[in-house]
Amino acid sequence: MANEITLPLYHKTARKNTIQRTLDVTLLFLLVSLLVYRLLSLKNHGFVWLLALLCESCFTFTWSLIVSTKWNPVEIETYPENLEPRFADLPAVDMFVTTADPAREPPIMTVNTVLSLLAVDYPADKLACYVSDDGCSALTFHSLVEALRFAKVWVPFCKKYKVQVRAPFRYFLEEPIFTSSGNSEFEQEWKKIKAEYEQLCLKIKEAGRESAPCDLTGEFAVFTNIETGNHPTIIKIIGEHKHETEKDEDEDVPHLVYVSREKRPKYPHHFKAGAMNVLSRVSGVMTNAPFMLNVDCDMFANDPQVVRQAMCLLFGRESETDVAFVQYPQCFYNGLKDDPYGNQMIVLTEYMGRGLAGLQGPAYFGTGCFHRRKVIYGVWPDHLDDHATNHTLIIGKSGEYEEMKKFGKSREFLETTTHALRGEKGIGPKLSDSLEAALQVADCDYEFGSTWGAKFGWIYGSTTEDLLTGLTIQRKGWKSTFPMPDPPAFLGCAPTGGPAAMTQQKRWSTGQLEILFSKSNPIFATFTGNLQFRTSLFYIYVLSWGLSSIPELCYAALPAYCIIADSQFLPKVYDPAMLIPVAIFMTYNMLTLREYLEVGLSVRAWWNNMRMGRITAASAYLFGVLSVVLKILGLSETVFEVTQKDDQASDNEDGNGMNGATKFTFDESPIFVPGTALLLVHLTALLTLCLRLPPISVHDDGKGLRVGLGEVFCSLWVVQCFRPFMKGLFRRGKYGIPPSTIFKSTCLVLVFVCMGLGI
Repeated sequence: MANEITLPLYHKTARKNTIQRTLDVTLLFLLVSLLVYRLLSLKNHGFVWLLALLCESCFTFTWSLIVSTKWNPVEIETYPENLEPRFADLPAVDMFVTTADPAREPPIMTVNTVLSLLAVDYPADKLACYVSDDGCSALTFHSLVEALRFAKVWVPFCKKYKVQVRAPFRYFLEEPIFTSSGNSEFEQEWKKIKAEYEQLCLKIKEAGRESAPCDLTGEFAVFTNIETGNHPTIIKIIGEHKHETEKDEDEDVPHLVYVSREKRPKYPHHFKAGAMNVLSRVSGVMTNAPFMLNVDCDMFANDPQVVRQAMCLLFGRESETDVAFVQYPQCFYNGLKDDPYGNQMIVLTEYMGRGLAGLQGPAYFGTGCFHRRKVIYGVWPDHLDDHATNHTLIIGKSGEYEEMKKFGKSREFLETTTHALRGEKGIGPKLSDSLEAALQVADCDYEFGSTWGAKFGWIYGSTTEDLLTGLTIQRKGWKSTFPMPDPPAFLGCAPTGGPAAMTQQKRWSTGQLEILFSKSNPIFATFTGNLQFRTSLFYIYVLSWGLSSIPELCYAALPAYCIIADSQFLPKVYDPAMLIPVAIFMTYNMLTLREYLEVGLSVRAWWNNMRMGRITAASAYLFGVLSVVLKILGLSETVFEVTQKDDQASDNEDGNGMNGATKFTFDESPIFVPGTALLLVHLTALLTLCLRLPPISVHDDGKGLRVGLGEVFCSLWVVQCFRPFMKGLFRRGKYGIPPSTIFKSTCLVLVFVCMGLGI
């Protein structure tokens, strides 16, 4: 028994990164050297020199934040096989799946995510899956009802044959190798279940084509005349796990509950954060598991051991105060070859993610995350035991009103909160017994007079509620952890088109700036809370992504301005100081290229990410800034835009870039105007240069052009970065830039050229 107690559940080791540190510090030294040179020579130059200095100061500050985050990388390994020898009674886990729009998030995708969670390698009586449908779609509910029927054969099949990938649409992509006899039990079951899955996909696809997915009678009657943003609470217990004496061997499936919270036009619903808070309350009165997992509808469990891995890091700690949540990295099953849209974040995850794991832990990224319910309920790590005791005493005395002001007016929920804070389950044997209480806590007016979304739960005030919630948790002194198992624990769907990728980036940058300019920003969290200083630097780096668009755009426009205005922002070629920007350019590109090659990516993937960084900064990030400025001025409110998901769960596409997916796509959104204008500005500048008679001067002797080769090279580099926009000028359809966008961009170019010529 003593040996079982000492069995390790996880191991953390520091990773050596001497070469990486050397390159990072070298680049930082070069950037500082350039700033010193700019300052010393500022009096001999004009406005463009000052603007370059300001932009380069921003780049230097950003790089210092990156270096700080990457400095202490660690690797975390878990040993799930040691979990049950140490803890015979495993803790319960409530699993949350969120979806908001059946048109943008196809129900078959949600179904596959749910099926993968129901089939994880964990006791079924310890799991409950709650699906939040913010679109209140009869199609989504119908799909889940059909999915449960399939789950009753799919889950036993996965556990019987130890299937590794338990999302059916991925599992059935390849046909396994059968025995030569052709009559093996596995082969027969495999073909039978594949046929049933294809029938499930066909039912859901056909239901999606109809105005109503089924007859709106019986349990579907509540969806009659439903308006998306104006409807009552709908909670349906689709499947309830049966006790050992009641269930058949083939029905060992966890609870499955459908939740569509009440929505009314005059009541704020706080987007995904509001949905998550409803799920935490509904699950609290129904199952009240001490741990909660949340995933987006497109992110299925790729490893059946994922719950056990997370419990190794949460349940196996000597002190509950060590880790508040376990955040798994976002990885993608439909990642296009060479990452043409630069949104797979593999290098960012590998270097900055491991670096954060060596600090206070990673931020909360909104999906693939296991939480302690106590922490979501607002507990501070240094008051954990006291909070549970005091809460129990208050509930039992006349202070019940004070608790209702915090947690809401449901006495059933207050009782389950007490059990949760004390580490007890305290729930009846049947979900139906708590259905009335669940309906109450999902009402749209339940949070009024409480502190939901302010002091605990998912925090309101930003479209990136995940970052804000994680920051609030870590501000209290909680830590997190960032395991990176192989294979990845979860796989999701990355945007595969220009509009979708830009929409996602715009939403992120908008939400991040909302946090940065609020009282919850990491600077305050460091000085008034328990957020570690270097963790605060990471938050500042992430939250300022949108602001980076301003120096990025100005710096990208400088070469064109200098060519048009016949000036310079770089030293002349013969000036020794020119070696500094050249060294920065070479070092940065070699450093980043090394990072991509180290994680097994190609040179083309590196280049795609470099150019997409420039494109995103000039488009999505810039519009994120504009959205926040308009919000601060009171002219508009930010809107949560659901990212379009590609339906690959039913047509079995392999995600390798077929059907033109690697070609950059456009639409008439104004988000593409700045990038198009920037490209046209540089083409105009280069054309102007070619039409001038005097050659480019190598020596500034007062003759010829003052613009140097450095400005010309930078202009050509920007044009190369915006090459997808160059192609878009000559293409049609979704691969071409719309004429309206070109017209608006041309108007901006004319203004820019007039400024350069001093007109």
